[in-house]
Amino acid sequence: DESLFTYDCSSAEKQPLGEKGQDGKGTDKGSDDILAFAFSPSGGYFALTDDSKRLILFQTKPSWECLSVRFVSRRCTSLVITAAEDKIFVADKSGDVYSYSITEPKADGKLELGHVSLLMDVALSADDQYILTADRDEKIRVSLTKAPYSIVSYCMGHREFVSKILVIPNCPDLLLSASGDSTLRLWQYKSGEEVHCCQLSTICGPQAAKPDQKYTVSRITYCCQGGYVAILCDSIPTVYIFQLNATAQQLLYKQQISLKHKGWDIAFEEMGDLWILQEDKEAPLLMYRACDGQWKAVTDDKGLQKMSKYIQDNWTVFEG
Repeated sequence: DESLFTYDCSSAEKQPLGEKGQDGKGTDKGSDDILAFAFSPSGGYFALTDDSKRLILFQTKPSWECLSVRFVSRRCTSLVITAAEDKIFVADKSGDVYSYSITEPKADGKLELGHVSLLMDVALSADDQYILTADRDEKIRVSLTKAPYSIVSYCMGHREFVSKILVIPNCPDLLLSASGDSTLRLWQYKSGEEVHCCQLSTICGPQAAKPDQKYTVSRITYCCQGGYVAILCDSIPTVYIFQLNATAQQLLYKQQISLKHKGWDIAFEEMGDLWILQEDKEAPLLMYRACDGQWKAVTDDKGLQKMSKYIQDNWTVFEG
């Protein structure tokens, strides 16, 4: 079935204003803006949280269906679904991580761990054994998923907030992190050892609009086929592409793709094509494919044309 599924958060159940949440505090009125979302590793589930503090769970196979609408204690910054597809871990602005059952889609959340500062991102190891959390105070914490109070290590080295973390899927002992300090770093996260640091300013600097340009990564996507890493940075209309040398445990800069408009999101598909969503109604979606060591634009793909038309027809939704 190739039909497109749409869901309007504004039509979802709302928590009565002033009603107490799980934390015992009254709720405040929020918007329907989506704050975080994630697919499960198999793509069989999709979850999102919004500004009205809703956690909405969908089943995607054999067809899309909303399974539950639950309410979280505080506005969330990131979420991740386990490889076992039995839980969702949700990180919030107070520094807490709650788990929510998928097998019991209406059950309340359970507090799993907490930081003293706002959490920026949360990730899991490929085997669900470790949960990794990144905060505004430069720290990455590695804990046991089944016993989150048991801290395995800290990855310390960033000089500003850690904006994104990603456990490399086909190199499960390696963690990639990004920060407000304009660096990408690779870690042996179980020991907390930093094995590589890439200064984005030295790579991207010549193209910077300002001499003191910051390179704060807002999106990271990884492709197992070829070990490619693509990143988007705040306020910079460029996608930067790297390649992971797993043996040397290094990131090699390969190419940059300049955009005419602000980049909203990036993603690799399973076959290795890179999709770019940008703030341009005329060409909202771009697709790039590796060819002879260079990433080149693809324009004649039917899937690209179909999705571009769908976005154009619903532009007010994407434009916000």
